[in-house]
Amino acid sequence: MVVGAFPLAKLASLAVRQISKPIANYLKEASKKSEFFRRRICMPPAQLYHWSEINIKMRILGLGKAKEVKPLSESAAVELGAEIIGETFIFTVGVGVIVAEFWRQSRNEQHKEDQQNDSIKELYNKVEELGLMMEQQDARLRELNRRIASLDHGRLLRQPDNAKGVSQEKIIKEKENQNAKSQQKSKGWFG
Repeated sequence: MVVGAFPLAKLASLAVRQISKPIANYLKEASKKSEFFRRRICMPPAQLYHWSEINIKMRILGLGKAKEVKPLSESAAVELGAEIIGETFIFTVGVGVIVAEFWRQSRNEQHKEDQQNDSIKELYNKVEELGLMMEQQDARLRELNRRIASLDHGRLLRQPDNAKGVSQEKIIKEKENQNAKSQQKSKGWFG
């Protein structure tokens, strides 16, 4: 029993996705501890997300655009920003895995297509070779037929007429007449 090739690429993509979750959790924890990470990286996307969410909810409820949105507290913004960064990282890894898988499969299909094209070209070349060989054999056959015809013609010219000076055609006709007469005689009483 033959087993198909083990899909290492799929296993690797699954491993990368699984590893991305702990890395995202580490990024969340690091963002809470580092002052630079907290102020410059976590809080701005969290505040933007909060502002967008409030405006969208107000418009859906038909209350119009919010005039002033109260910013999140620092701890809430850091928590939300860390969550956004973690989810963004997981999403980016997922998209990267999908793109890598798509690229791998398209490369495999291209390889198969190239092999098929090579096979078709090889068959086409063989057909052309066979066509040339057939033309060569046809020319040789015509040459041999011409030589046979010239040999037969030369043999007929060299063959002397019989001793009485009668041609071959006359001899054949006389034999046919003799055969016809002998058949009429052999019919007997009932014929």
